[in-house]
Amino acid sequence: MKDSITALRALQKQLYAYRYAEALISYDEAAVAPPESEAGRAEASEVFARLSFDALVNPGTAALLAQAGQDAEDAQQAAEVRELRRAYDRICRIPAEEYAAFSKLVAQAMPAWGRAKRGNDFAAFAPYLEQIVAAKRRQAACIDPARDPYEVWLDQYEPGLTVARCDAFFAALRTAIVPLLAEIQKRGAPIRTDFITQDWPLAQQKELSRRAMALWGLDPAHTVLGESEHPFTDSLYSGDVRMTTHYHPTDATVSLYSVLHEGGHALYDAHVDPALDYTVLQGGASMSIHESQSRLFENCVGRSRAFVHCLWPTLKELFPAQLADVTEEEWYRAVNRAEPGPIRTEADELTYPLHIMVRYELEKALLHGELAVRDLPAAWNAKYQQTLGLTPPDDAHGVLQDMHWAGGDIGYFPSYALGSAYAAQAMDDIRKTLDVDACVARGDLAPLRAELEKRLWRYGCLKTPDELIGSLCGGAFDPQHYIGYLTRKYTALYAL
Repeated sequence: MKDSITALRALQKQLYAYRYAEALISYDEAAVAPPESEAGRAEASEVFARLSFDALVNPGTAALLAQAGQDAEDAQQAAEVRELRRAYDRICRIPAEEYAAFSKLVAQAMPAWGRAKRGNDFAAFAPYLEQIVAAKRRQAACIDPARDPYEVWLDQYEPGLTVARCDAFFAALRTAIVPLLAEIQKRGAPIRTDFITQDWPLAQQKELSRRAMALWGLDPAHTVLGESEHPFTDSLYSGDVRMTTHYHPTDATVSLYSVLHEGGHALYDAHVDPALDYTVLQGGASMSIHESQSRLFENCVGRSRAFVHCLWPTLKELFPAQLADVTEEEWYRAVNRAEPGPIRTEADELTYPLHIMVRYELEKALLHGELAVRDLPAAWNAKYQQTLGLTPPDDAHGVLQDMHWAGGDIGYFPSYALGSAYAAQAMDDIRKTLDVDACVARGDLAPLRAELEKRLWRYGCLKTPDELIGSLCGGAFDPQHYIGYLTRKYTALYAL
């Protein structure tokens, strides 16, 4: 191996070590740490962010990338140069102090958000969000002063994504979903839901989570499930994947589908080729692609009749009293009902994109300077009334429900809707050669996992997002697959 490639690998391992420490800090803060302990984490986060910045952004790295680009002898080495250069180009224009201070800010903002949500106190969180929005605008101007600041951050999560593409995508979804939802509300066949809200013992819910993870094929020797205010997944490397969920004593479906969702993320991370560990190529290629896997397992599989049939004996075993007079078909219909509500993570497949549209429009307005943070709760409620026909009962169930903005992840939300669309198209293509429903109904997900590993998982960031979308979906992306999937499913469910 040439000297430049050896040095490139050493740099990547150093950056990995910093990323490992920051990920542990983040997981600890969400799932383990005492509630009033953010000061120490914030200081540590700032130090690690500055170490990471200084390791990457310096004249030596610029020269190394140039030389390694010439010396790369295979696809992996070339991809390492490509991804490291992308990371370098994204942050090299941001002042080091600004970069490190932002890590400290979000380390302070996350627990502040948690307290504000639990206390239904947006005013307590607003000063942190104001600083985050201002910092994201400043940093976008550093990265590319000629570009729409919101688009700068869209591109971070989904390379090449533009505001124009998002606008067109959401317009197509709105045109299809809003009339279908109105038709369901007008003349759809009723769905029984009275059994959803009741006492669901937490011990049995936790056992259900364990069994669901086993069905997904997640290895407990390399995957752990914790609890946090907002469910998430983070991968330290392919052999250490951290998931969390949030249990609701009166609704077992909330945690179940969170675990199925986060399990999709975990499967992706756990099946990246180990040869890519400790390099910039480990992990998902983009957030929309990553979300395609979580949404595929949560919805395309997890809400299918086949999976309900597979899971039903377990549900009856764990919750005999709660499901004593409930049929398998009633459970299937209930977990797929189209029912506008205030909470994104509890939304059905049909209304879910509408939740994303609200967030897309609001965060775009924040970055464009068209909306002040102090006016965000009122704007949120107005958008919900306009888009879903309801007003959240309070800010805890409204503007404070998501952790993303507290973590500085402005521009992330469109990834969920795009990921859902990628998942629907991927499943259309996979079904051409695999009887997915037959496999799922008998609890055998190995053939589906093998197909996804072949198409997507093993590559990590080795291939570009465009290449991987084509491989996953069986061709160029077309949102009509997603629209068709939703239309067929809900037309049949409600006998329209």
